[in-house]
Amino acid sequence: MSNAAVALGLMGATLVTAFLLALRTRGAQSLEQWSIGSRGFSSLLVFVLLAGEIYTTFTFLGGSGWAYGRGAPAYYILAYPTVAFAAGYWLLPPIWQRASEWRVISQPEYFAKAFGSEWLGTVVALVGCVALLPYLVVQFKGLGILVSESSYGLISYETAIWIGTIATAAYVVMSGVKGSALTAALKDALVLAAAVGLGIALPTSLHGGIGPMFDTLLAQRPDFFVLPAHGMSAVWFTSTIVLTVCGFYMWPHTFGSLFTARTADAFRRNAVIMPLYQVVLLFVFFIGFAAITAVPGLEGAEIDLALLRVTRQTYGPWVMGLVGAAGLLTALVPGALILMTTATILARLITRAHDTTALREVQTARRIVPLVAIVSLWFVFNGEQTLVTLLLFAYAIVTQLFPSVLVSIWWPQRANAVAAFAGIVVGEGLVMWTSLAGITTASMFPSLPASITDMNIGVLALAANVLVLWLLTVLLPTRR
Repeated sequence: MSNAAVALGLMGATLVTAFLLALRTRGAQSLEQWSIGSRGFSSLLVFVLLAGEIYTTFTFLGGSGWAYGRGAPAYYILAYPTVAFAAGYWLLPPIWQRASEWRVISQPEYFAKAFGSEWLGTVVALVGCVALLPYLVVQFKGLGILVSESSYGLISYETAIWIGTIATAAYVVMSGVKGSALTAALKDALVLAAAVGLGIALPTSLHGGIGPMFDTLLAQRPDFFVLPAHGMSAVWFTSTIVLTVCGFYMWPHTFGSLFTARTADAFRRNAVIMPLYQVVLLFVFFIGFAAITAVPGLEGAEIDLALLRVTRQTYGPWVMGLVGAAGLLTALVPGALILMTTATILARLITRAHDTTALREVQTARRIVPLVAIVSLWFVFNGEQTLVTLLLFAYAIVTQLFPSVLVSIWWPQRANAVAAFAGIVVGEGLVMWTSLAGITTASMFPSLPASITDMNIGVLALAANVLVLWLLTVLLPTRR
């Protein structure tokens, strides 16, 4: 009981601090203030906001869990944000420029303006909401795991999820995007302390150092740190990176966060710095590797518990409380941004046909927040997938928007709503069909070589999307 009290006390203090930061930013009178901070964020705030979206419970628990259970294939988690950050130097400024000129505040509105079609904006809104649900489930699942494990079982997994969901929904209604950015700064400090500290301390305590840890694991499992010849091979690794890089900025909450910047230079400055932030993930991997011999036998969805189990077994409640507090914010900040974005999109769809005031619009969005949270809870309690599996499925959905965004930037005079719609429908249809039917590239083309069959099925859906989009863009008349 005393151990649980210490850990819960630290997590409670962190949550109270987050709410105090939220109270400093309450009172938004419009959706533009609430969801994108009136486009006034500096480079620093843009940095912590984007980092706040990236370092989630998936990174904290899923990264260490895949290092524990998969070995080398987990390296893709380190690679794809690094490539995406660099690509953002060229990709993000033109998106921001057009969004600022059009005064849009959400991804569907951007598509509606870029392609001159309100109905395409509605389609993109539906796609975005479908993609965000699995991502929100990842955050709430991670939150339940963190609170339950950090409380030494005093709070059950189900109770922790309910408490966390209610707290996140209340936080969103109170704060808006600026509160999330301020809390993201606190989260980053705690994640750095927890990840780097444990990434060094655990290998040292359990193996005598990082080098000896790798020596031990290589002696026991010599192939663990090498991509396998089949399955999650180099082909799977490369195709998964392609898929996730293309989808990286296509998340509706990430796309919307781009509109918060004061100038386009904020993205160019961050593109130089943010790849260095990925170094933190190395220490998350070290935690997972250290846990292999310390807490053996975790399988399936249980691999997401590796970080928490090895920490609780090796150190006392104060360290467990620090890890729980950092993990709490890795769920709260992205979860708040996802809820806020989904509510903004739905509020715009609901109020678009009515002549409503800016204040009424933001009030509608706030009312939608708890409804979205309740829907996500159903999926939380009716799925057994690991955090990484859930996120890869959501990535395959949201990535199908990427080709149309490229057309809107580099071929705007040919941007055709029918072509964009057809490409998105083909891509999303293939994603849904293969996911629901359990179809992989290998099962679809069993006679082909591994260089094809190991490819991530989402990339094939993306390729079909690109082909349809390109053909129709060329054949259909130019939009006037």
